[in-house]
Amino acid sequence: MTPSYSHAQQRVPILVYHSIAQFPGHGLKELYVTPENFEKQMNYLKNNGFTLLTFEQWKDINKVQKPILITVDDGYKNNLTVYDVFKKIQTGSFRPSEPFFIISDFIGRPNRLSNSDLKILAESGMISIQSHTATHPDLTKANRFIEELKDSKNKIEQITGKPVIALSYPFGNFNSQVIAETKKYYLFGLTTTPGPYIKTDFKDEQYLLPRTYIKYSTTLQDFMKIVNSNVK
Repeated sequence: MTPSYSHAQQRVPILVYHSIAQFPGHGLKELYVTPENFEKQMNYLKNNGFTLLTFEQWKDINKVQKPILITVDDGYKNNLTVYDVFKKIQTGSFRPSEPFFIISDFIGRPNRLSNSDLKILAESGMISIQSHTATHPDLTKANRFIEELKDSKNKIEQITGKPVIALSYPFGNFNSQVIAETKKYYLFGLTTTPGPYIKTDFKDEQYLLPRTYIKYSTTLQDFMKIVNSNVK
């Protein structure tokens, strides 16, 4: 009997990036990944049979080979490099895609993506624009949930013309109230708890999605271990 890979599809690596750029010498170095390293990592996924998905394609995780989600938080202008790399490496059989999580009140700041950037990315079919709240607060200490969750969702949807269905919790912080509020507006909530998504059907598992950081110091060998240790 030929084994199904449905079990493997229940172990889905979800990676998180921030800045795709050379480290400028200030800020947190580990939150940067150089464009060269990012391209090497994406080519590794391309050449080793991975399927890059967005949350709109979540239902397909049991239907495709080696599903993986590549997420990028904060909406920095240098995230346009992701789009450039994707256009460079795409083929007829490999069409990369990924979600960007945008802080809606930061849109258009000098080092952040603009309205026009977001429209281009959303219309490309490669980049799904999702929410990282309005102002990036620790939601476990916040009380402005309508502004942070609903209003940020609405603002991004007005810009892109596409539904916003996923929220990345700032700092990865959440509690039962945060989950309850997130469920009012979103279908998915993302933490920074490391590890792959493993389907268990426990309550609210789509609002407790784990993600593994890819850092400045992450070598290609490290990257290979991360993505392959998550796929059985």
